[in-house]
Amino acid sequence: MSLQIYNTLTRQKETFKPLVEGKVGMYVCGMTVYDFCHLGHARAFLAFDLIVRYMRHIGLDVNYVRNVTDIDDKIIKRANENGEPFLDLVDRFANAMNEDFDKLGIGRPTHEPRATAHIDDIIKLVSTLIDKGFAYAVPNGDVYYRVRKFDGYGKLSGKVLDDLEAGSRVDVDTDKEDPLDFVLWKAAKEDEPHWESPWGIGRPGWHIECSAMSTCCLGETFDIHGGGPDLKFPHHENEIAQSEAATGKTYANTWIHAGALRLGEEKMSKSLGNFFTIRDILEKYDGEVVRFFLISSHYRSHVSYMDNSLDDAHGKLARFYNALSSVENGGVVLDVKDLDNDYSTRFHAAMDDDFNTPEAIAALFDLVREVNKTTGEEQQALAGQLKYLGGVLGCLQADPQTFLQAGAGDDAAWIEEMIAKRIAAKKAKDFATADAVRDELVAKGIVLKDGPEGTVWTKS
Repeated sequence: MSLQIYNTLTRQKETFKPLVEGKVGMYVCGMTVYDFCHLGHARAFLAFDLIVRYMRHIGLDVNYVRNVTDIDDKIIKRANENGEPFLDLVDRFANAMNEDFDKLGIGRPTHEPRATAHIDDIIKLVSTLIDKGFAYAVPNGDVYYRVRKFDGYGKLSGKVLDDLEAGSRVDVDTDKEDPLDFVLWKAAKEDEPHWESPWGIGRPGWHIECSAMSTCCLGETFDIHGGGPDLKFPHHENEIAQSEAATGKTYANTWIHAGALRLGEEKMSKSLGNFFTIRDILEKYDGEVVRFFLISSHYRSHVSYMDNSLDDAHGKLARFYNALSSVENGGVVLDVKDLDNDYSTRFHAAMDDDFNTPEAIAALFDLVREVNKTTGEEQQALAGQLKYLGGVLGCLQADPQTFLQAGAGDDAAWIEEMIAKRIAAKKAKDFATADAVRDELVAKGIVLKDGPEGTVWTKS
């Protein structure tokens, strides 16, 4: 089965055929960095990390571009509130973002362009749009895009211009020709960061930044453009209008949008104030647990976060690690590779079907059962396959005991003392004391496993 991807633009699954055989150019709208990332951001960027991982797994050379928006109203406002240069604020939170993403196993992009490094490209693109009649400058130095000039506006989102007009309001503070027109270049306000342009000093609008950066890094037409669910309109719709008007070519062949993370019925969002940061979560849970929870749902689906969501994810992930830890030779998997069997077939069929992680993970759970039933070389081989396929999803690469003992904290030393006490009691044939020690540990959620290599413990 060849790779099938749901294309938001065509609203159907399509066989993925890159522009250049074996190579993929993919652009994903990155963070506007003025604060710590929340769990909803992790949902989106984990989805694209998973997609990149799988495409590379099947032999595709992926040029993954994920930008950083480093000039924006929110950035300027926060920098002014803090009394710090805006680029210092950006650097600080971009570094924090990468630290958080690293802990979730989100790989770094091939390129990570920043908007302020592409001001010349942006000005050139805006000038092209003006020359072609798709944009116009107004007396105050703003430049706007003529939405009605572009035939096909709304093709990504399904929006209809007449409906948009009916719901729009006229901004009396602008000289826009049409309330639907959007800004490409903003005249500078007092004490704002600004750059020289043919229309006076100012700064770029948000939409034009991504058009310029993606085209600069990947060319006028590239394979995949992605982002969160809230970017479909107006951001991505406006990117298409700008880019295709300027070049006369298709902007991106395939559009991919990740689902939202919800708290109850509401999308997790800073604007709604119903969010908690990745850092908040990582204080309580291992990064792999968070990753497993978020990739266990299909990337296009909405994920509902509940109080027990991460505990459930930890329990499921522990089933995998318990299977790996039970392998003979002290839980060490010697040969990590895929096998030609039904588990591999099902796993790849699921992932080829629009990156269907729920079905892929179901195949791995069945593989776990087989690992637990077998012994010797067969068990070793199956465990190696489990670790290999788990790695495709960015999971199961930790030492099993390290994962299973995580969360014990200061109790770890006490647990080891109790195990030593139990061993001593068994040697002295004081089985009542040995059983009492085990019962005390079980009551605290500690599970003991006796084997040829000694006694190991895990935290349930």
